[in-house]
Amino acid sequence: MRHSGPVEESGLVATGERTAPGLPDEEYWFSRHEIAYRWIARRLASRLPAPGSVIVDAGAGEGYGAAMLPGRVVALEYDATACGHMRHSYPQVAVTRANLDSLPLRTGRVDTITCLQVVEHLWDLRGFLRECRRALCPGGELIVTTPQRLTFSPGLGRGDKPVNPFHVEEFDGEQLCDLLLDAGFDTVETRGVHHGPRLSAWETAHGSIVGAQVTAALTGSWPPGLRDAVRSVTTEDFVVDVDPFPADSARIAAAQDLLAIAWVTA
Repeated sequence: MRHSGPVEESGLVATGERTAPGLPDEEYWFSRHEIAYRWIARRLASRLPAPGSVIVDAGAGEGYGAAMLPGRVVALEYDATACGHMRHSYPQVAVTRANLDSLPLRTGRVDTITCLQVVEHLWDLRGFLRECRRALCPGGELIVTTPQRLTFSPGLGRGDKPVNPFHVEEFDGEQLCDLLLDAGFDTVETRGVHHGPRLSAWETAHGSIVGAQVTAALTGSWPPGLRDAVRSVTTEDFVVDVDPFPADSARIAAAQDLLAIAWVTA
């Protein structure tokens, strides 16, 4: 589900920290986020959750992703303007303004927590993951996506400060898996979000589409053809791994985004 009007109508400002529907020059990023939400929505719908099950979208931003999820959805977001926008645009979602350092959730009562493209922004990531572990019921799961450091910021080492001013830290598959296990989760499964054939062909001809967009943002100048290419991107241009892979596999290392599912078994 996409909100039909420009985000600016509700007071949201396009700062580059979050993406949203209705921003043509961010269609690559929006579709890359949206494909993960769609994958998660299908997964949750196929599991036929019990009546009363609670799904929490932590760091929901504009709210389009929370609105895609099935069942009873609670969106947590710190930005007050974004919360107001969500309440107006997606009335089916219960919106709570919250700092992710301390989740306003009862212990052991949540079935699923989704957190898409958020963990790289958090100063107290380890505290947030422990809070998720606390809030989830036995059998509950946390689903996280985040940019794969090895492809998003080639050459950036573990623990190095990212060039992206909105990112605190970026991760590879092993790091993300270890963080989730250290937070007390019992099992972690990793997948990747990858470019499909059309984007792969574009990169063969022109180089990294991520690098080109970063350069365009920094210089304020779009090379010929890049803007049209970005604006034409849809979710069909991305692929989510059907099967999980080891966190240190070459398949995960080549992903654009990491997708990790962490379970509480008891």
